[in-house]
Amino acid sequence: MQIDPQQQSRHENYKLLIGSVLPRPIAFVTSRSGDGVVNAAPFSFFTVVSTQPPMVSISVGRKPGNVQKDTTRNIAETKEFVVHVVDGENVERVNQTAVDFPPDKSEAEEVGFDLVPSVKIQTPRIAQAKVQMECVLDRILPMGGTPDAPNTDLIIGQVVMFHVRDDLLEEGRIDTRLLDPIGRLAGTSYSTIGRTFSLPRLSYEEWQQRKREQE
Repeated sequence: MQIDPQQQSRHENYKLLIGSVLPRPIAFVTSRSGDGVVNAAPFSFFTVVSTQPPMVSISVGRKPGNVQKDTTRNIAETKEFVVHVVDGENVERVNQTAVDFPPDKSEAEEVGFDLVPSVKIQTPRIAQAKVQMECVLDRILPMGGTPDAPNTDLIIGQVVMFHVRDDLLEEGRIDTRLLDPIGRLAGTSYSTIGRTFSLPRLSYEEWQQRKREQE
């Protein structure tokens, strides 16, 4: 089957993308308005951008009428945010923060999360998250749509402080099993890590030797 995205609606293309690019890690982001109200929202268009310096990105779609979401407006104003990893213990409350709360309400506090101070930025962290990344804004890039009405804001931030629960770390590596990260699928479906396996990366010489042995 061949599908031309230019012959489809935005929603039809969205369904193909979220049904193909998965599982997607979820960034649970806290941001702070100029008035000090803490916003918290999950985003599954989320990935690593760089390791030196450590940088991450989140894509935040705009609302109808080309209206930026609270997260984007807050980050543009304060130049900082915190990314939290969603795990099996906090996913239900994270999902509840997706309710369309008024801008003067803190989603995190409304659903029962505890806010704790960050170390290098003013935006607070979620105490219940096992991994937290304090970020300062690097840039916001309007993406898609038209120059006057972009579809999405791509937010790139530099991680200036990691917070990792003590029992997760062993020799600098995070224990995936204990972290129990949750991935986003299509619709309202989520996934856990499930079965994991390891595949070695071969040198070209090793690959040639293995190919000769199989012939």
